[in-house]
Amino acid sequence: MRASKPLFFVTNDDGIHSPGLKAAVQALLPLGDVLVVAPTHQQTSMGRSMPPTDGVVHSITLDVDGQPVQAYHLDASPALAVLYGILLFARDRMPDVLVSGINYGENLGSGVTISGTVGAALQGASMGIPSLAVSLETDHAFHYHHGEVQWDTAIHFTRLFARKMLACELPFDVDVLKVDIPSDATEQTPWKITRLSRRSYYTSFLAEEGEGPRFGGRLVYRVGVRPEELEPGTDIYAFLVERVVSVTPLSLDMTSRVDLRRLEEELKEECASSGKGEQG
Repeated sequence: MRASKPLFFVTNDDGIHSPGLKAAVQALLPLGDVLVVAPTHQQTSMGRSMPPTDGVVHSITLDVDGQPVQAYHLDASPALAVLYGILLFARDRMPDVLVSGINYGENLGSGVTISGTVGAALQGASMGIPSLAVSLETDHAFHYHHGEVQWDTAIHFTRLFARKMLACELPFDVDVLKVDIPSDATEQTPWKITRLSRRSYYTSFLAEEGEGPRFGGRLVYRVGVRPEELEPGTDIYAFLVERVVSVTPLSLDMTSRVDLRRLEEELKEECASSGKGEQG
């Protein structure tokens, strides 16, 4: 028998104590029940990785706008937090929607597979759960060390798209909605559907440390795109140039959008002409 209320699975990559996680729960409580399972510690940039973990799950009570909310956490990546949460707590009642976030810092362009926020959403989608990944633009210094942020606008858009995902069945091949909210957005800011930019939003470089035989250094990053070089219609363009809320549909199917038969023929022809094709 189906529960009278929808169930939201809430997770993140910033850890169980992140104010952004509480903001996501606050956004969803008026819409239904919540199951909160998140990493114990900061797991930014973990993507959909599943490194070894002891698998010990801890219980905690979160104070969400004055309301106690039962939650769980484990020393694991965001994707593993989703996997453990579903296997342990949702075998008899699968979530209607998974919400990952609200993340400190935007997730845009070709680097989204690095994002633990997106990784958790992809893991949920791979288990058959429509998933939402929500990120808010913040000061770079807050990506790993969380500071004071105004969450009202992000709460509004999290609730808006969670409600839409309950009401509307996503089309085939739309497994995740990735939502990126500019820091100066308000509840009246428009949103638009975008495609994922092929450009890298962040540029990485080495901050050299030490002298003598030491090589390399600490890896750091910063926004490294020029607005005049961006492609209209992409998530980065909508976010940086138009300053609207970017909503990008993502698919688990990462197959290149080419004529597969033609590609196969071209590869076989190349191998044959080079004389290095398979023998026999």
